[in-house]
Amino acid sequence: MVSRRQWLAGGAALATTLTAAPLKARAAALNAAPIGLQLYTVRELFSREPMRTLQEVAAIGYREVEYGGGGYDTMDHAALRATMDRVGLVAPAIHVGYEALEADLDQAVGMARALGADTIIVPYMDEAHRTAPGWTAALANFNRWAGQLQSAGLGFAYHNHDWEFTEKPGGRSLFDRLVAETDPALVKVELDLFWTVAAGEDTKAIIRRLPGRIYAYHVKDRTADGEMTSIGKGTIDFADIFTLNAMAGVQHFFAENDQSPSPYLPDIHTSFAALSRLRT
Repeated sequence: MVSRRQWLAGGAALATTLTAAPLKARAAALNAAPIGLQLYTVRELFSREPMRTLQEVAAIGYREVEYGGGGYDTMDHAALRATMDRVGLVAPAIHVGYEALEADLDQAVGMARALGADTIIVPYMDEAHRTAPGWTAALANFNRWAGQLQSAGLGFAYHNHDWEFTEKPGGRSLFDRLVAETDPALVKVELDLFWTVAAGEDTKAIIRRLPGRIYAYHVKDRTADGEMTSIGKGTIDFADIFTLNAMAGVQHFFAENDQSPSPYLPDIHTSFAALSRLRT
């Protein structure tokens, strides 16, 4: 079994331990991972009152946050880190736009380190990159950046939407090319479960294609008519998906709702409670 000390140590040592452990032990350790929140969910609150928002997120019970949107990149990262330390939050990952990485990778590394993150994630790609040649160039950059980030002690991952599955320039989906043409040891996937379903994909089949390569899940629910909603209020069978957690190697579970309704906190409270039940 993986000890508490091993789990808290995190990073590569944990990944190695989980790979070697028996399947049941691996599943137990992964299910013990803290529940996180993608701060894009509360971006309007966060942009106005970042420190108070972190405090309220922690008070609900979240122990991890993932930075994305809300203007976090221009804020005082030392102050954000101090607030997280005070309220008992950690930020294992940050979202950084493709263009920002292309312009100044070192700046993104400094931001990740200041916030205590271990992984930088590309969250979205503009349409200009979704052509066959555009995607070829992007994948080459992913491989290059992932190698540079590894040298800096950080990981790299890519966050999907639906279009990576549905857009097929040259006859092959962008997601298939991502999987085949990037280094599986360096380029991880942050699998957004809502968007795999929205794309009409078999989510469990995707996970089986990516054993050990899934860094995190974005967990957000989907109503029968395709709208985003609080976890537990939609139709996605997360309990069934989570039976493959050990195979996926997923380290983090970030609740998210791009369309979280004002005043936001009830929505993320509902999602936290539902995700807590799903993972016990």
